[in-house]
Amino acid sequence: MSEHPDCALVRRGYEAFRKGDMDTLASMMTTDVVHHVPGDNPVSGHHKGRDAVLEMYGKISELTHGTYRADPQMVAADGRGHVMAFHRSFAERADRGIEMNDGLFFTIVGGKISDIDECVEDIDVWDAFWSLPS
Repeated sequence: MSEHPDCALVRRGYEAFRKGDMDTLASMMTTDVVHHVPGDNPVSGHHKGRDAVLEMYGKISELTHGTYRADPQMVAADGRGHVMAFHRSFAERADRGIEMNDGLFFTIVGGKISDIDECVEDIDVWDAFWSLPS
């Protein structure tokens, strides 16, 4: 069986993110994409528009000095424009590290990512990590 095109799109997105290839990521998103990041910390919020989403990704890299990575564990599609992806996040910040399971719920429109809802395994640990002084 071949992989569903929406799953393949999300996997390519993970690969582009891993490589820091923001041009490829940008080409995979609608101009009005929104990435919803949970919590109460410097990266949380509703990042609206491709530029704002890419800026948030840059902030993640900056805050972790490039140590953040997301290793995909599973990607599943419903065949109607939705993809669920689960990954393991790793990062270092200040004198602490984080290793956590995360999930992303993607909405795909016209072969592009239009919405990303993020969920994390432990919101309190997530907030504490991202709120550390740089």
